[in-house]
Amino acid sequence: MSITRTARRLLAVGAIAATTALAVSGCGAITTGNEPAAGGDGGFQLAGYIQERIDSGEPLRIKLSYHDPSLAFATPISAGMDRAGEELGADVQLIGPTGGDAAKQVSELQTLIQQESVDGLAVSSASSDALKPVIAQAYDAGIPIISFNTDNPDSKQMGFVGQDLKASGQSEAEELVTLLGEGATGKVVVFSLDTGAGWSNDRFSGFEEGISGSGLEVMGPVNVGNEPNAAYNTVESTMAGAGDVVAIAGLDCCSTTAAAKWVEQSGNTGKITMVGFDLLPQTADFVKNGVVSFTISQNPEEQGYQAVKVLYDFLVDGTEISGVDTGAQFISAENLAEATVEG
Repeated sequence: MSITRTARRLLAVGAIAATTALAVSGCGAITTGNEPAAGGDGGFQLAGYIQERIDSGEPLRIKLSYHDPSLAFATPISAGMDRAGEELGADVQLIGPTGGDAAKQVSELQTLIQQESVDGLAVSSASSDALKPVIAQAYDAGIPIISFNTDNPDSKQMGFVGQDLKASGQSEAEELVTLLGEGATGKVVVFSLDTGAGWSNDRFSGFEEGISGSGLEVMGPVNVGNEPNAAYNTVESTMAGAGDVVAIAGLDCCSTTAAAKWVEQSGNTGKITMVGFDLLPQTADFVKNGVVSFTISQNPEEQGYQAVKVLYDFLVDGTEISGVDTGAQFISAENLAEATVEG
């Protein structure tokens, strides 16, 4: 199967999945480890101060806590959030710690909870383990709380908005195997901006499943961090010590751009197959120029929009909170013109 056919197929699948998740209440495509919560069911109990604000018609304060708002990926998330806020008349805000400090993210959320200054929360965590207690704290305080972008399974989250991370990693690997051709051998080096994060572990475990039995050897994942120069240097030093590399895979926006930059500057365009995630402007240029064979978009603007909407609909209309799968969209040079650049 060619990359073009697969890209179009998965683009359509992602769109269908997202549309279905939006249209059917209670039919989220992602299992979170929690049954969907609804007010008055004997479990979650809405805080009195929030109910008072709803009854008085005050604008609802919905905040999205992103694990590092300085990342370029936060820009389209914020755009989707703002669109939902304007459409619904909600007071929305993107918050979070610059640099991805989990302790600072927890502290910021605890302050919001203690001061009763938020009516609905969506969190994207750098560390699932670190955020589980504060997610429980918000839930127990009667604040509707969901995860978006990165899942927090086995927590008290009431739903998840985002991409099925393990499935997306598996799809990346399977398409890479198809792209390299039957019987391909050699090493595939995998890079991540944070190998300790839950989202990275999920995506990499899917990648390993997708590449198993192919004859290709996985090297990594190698942690590059989110500082561009340091990330590039890590890629460069890793590649200097690796032999028989036939492909490189990024698991996120920043490791993809760092690795693609190395491929281009080292003269390996067309020699080493490069694939990755997200569609930052720089990534789009790499796809256009043939440095990156394909990248997978997770529709971050829709994540921001839906994170606000599911919380708002729960608060105002009592709509059951469930998962929304924003899909996996494969972007290659052939459908790049139709894709939305993230950032």
